[in-house]
Amino acid sequence: MASSPALSLRDEALQAHAWPFEEARKLLARMEKRGGDRDVIFETGYGPSGLPHIGTFGEVARTTWVRRAFQLMSGARTRLLAFSDDMDGLRKVPTNLPNQDMLNAHLGKSLTAIPDPFGTHESFGAHNNARLKAFLDRFGFDYEFLSSTECYRSGRFDQALLTVLGHYEKVRDIVLPTLGPERRATYSPFLPISQKTGVVLQVPILEWDAGRGTIVFEEDGRKEELPVTGGHVKLQWKADWAMRWLALGVDYEMAGKDLISSVELSSKIVRAIGGVPPEGFNYELFLDDQGQKISKSKGNGLSVDEWLTYGTEESLALFMFQKPRAAKKLYFDSIPKAVDEYIALLEAYHGKEMSAAERLESPVWHIHGGKPADERYPVSFALLLNLVSASNAHNRDVLWGFIQSYAPQATPESNPGLDKLVGYAIKYYDDFVKPQKRYRAPSDKERAALADLAEKLRAFGAERDGEKVQFEVYEIGKRHGFEPLRDWFRAMYEVLFGQSAGPRFGSFAVLFGCRETAALIDRALTGEFVTAA
Repeated sequence: MASSPALSLRDEALQAHAWPFEEARKLLARMEKRGGDRDVIFETGYGPSGLPHIGTFGEVARTTWVRRAFQLMSGARTRLLAFSDDMDGLRKVPTNLPNQDMLNAHLGKSLTAIPDPFGTHESFGAHNNARLKAFLDRFGFDYEFLSSTECYRSGRFDQALLTVLGHYEKVRDIVLPTLGPERRATYSPFLPISQKTGVVLQVPILEWDAGRGTIVFEEDGRKEELPVTGGHVKLQWKADWAMRWLALGVDYEMAGKDLISSVELSSKIVRAIGGVPPEGFNYELFLDDQGQKISKSKGNGLSVDEWLTYGTEESLALFMFQKPRAAKKLYFDSIPKAVDEYIALLEAYHGKEMSAAERLESPVWHIHGGKPADERYPVSFALLLNLVSASNAHNRDVLWGFIQSYAPQATPESNPGLDKLVGYAIKYYDDFVKPQKRYRAPSDKERAALADLAEKLRAFGAERDGEKVQFEVYEIGKRHGFEPLRDWFRAMYEVLFGQSAGPRFGSFAVLFGCRETAALIDRALTGEFVTAA
């Protein structure tokens, strides 16, 4: 009997090598060992002392791609938990928040026990949790939100906390070798929450009783006893991570490269208390334009909103999908490249020659959950940037006029993605390209070649075959002795556009118009652009 399309696609997925499928394969092996029929649990963590950022998007998106690949390969039920560590004590006040004095007065308390400095929610933690959920909803992620405070106070973590208490010495002894002498002298996996002040206390634990489920510590010179259940304590974060894996049955969680040692330590702890650490992998961190690690406190790099001011959500997703284990520069000049790579991949995905198996390997399949939009982009983002530059047009209608002369079937209504790119191109050109333009006068050799090119372009008239024009551009460069030929193309872009690189010149010429491009060369040869600059 012939196999169904769904079964066939699943068989293809089992053979696929895109990294989400490779990750999903580890989960398949885990499920075979574990047995049973419970849901497979994916988790991402969030520290709500700051607002969601581009790394938050990356982690949730990457986890979602692995989850989707696993679902296709296994058919198993899955859940994604977005966990907020909102019971952590506030150690320092971020400088970008209002009501600094009020927040400083509540240092050390759980984020959910501190008033909201913005005045919109019942606590600082609740405010940032709402921002996280709005952030995730904006991108359509399928997730369940969990609050650390609610899990501790509701009793959801009680059994796991008692398990940690029953293995107190084991957990403590795993962590102690990783600490300095001063911290080692006072370390305990449990942090009692003061019943007087609400502060999460960093104090030694004097006694612990697994039978009673309590710890004893000293506060203001007096011994105090608290149960470890019911939200009276908070675990130190590495022990907390391990406890959470056990309590929630987490099967998969990824983390940044800077947390490798923490993952290893938490994995030892969860094994010591009778659990199994989740599968996962460590992704590389992002770098700014100077090659420095991006930091929330420094504010270097760029935010999600900044990316989406100049580029599409799909381009951001592609940036996160590609080479997750390689350090990548995350700055404004990453955007045009990511946009055009996405356009090229989408075009290839819809090509007749691409098989179902090859589509599963494409980032486009993962970004769109196997259902990418059936839109074509007759022009690239790089071409649009040069079109804005050459035409000096900042009106969408004018730019669409050029586009429709080149691709008559394209309209803002039938190509909404391209219409967005037109707007992005204007913004990006004004903010990043135009300020960096450095026009120069041509050398005698370049002047002669450009004059020949202008004459050839005028002869082309209304030609719309970019490859035909590109061939003549090559031939003119060869005739004028440019070796290597890239020197000829660099000369064209420096003289005509004030930049050292650009898209295929033949494609630009037919988009802008061959006669219009010839006129542009004439203006450059008169020195107009250098004089204006």
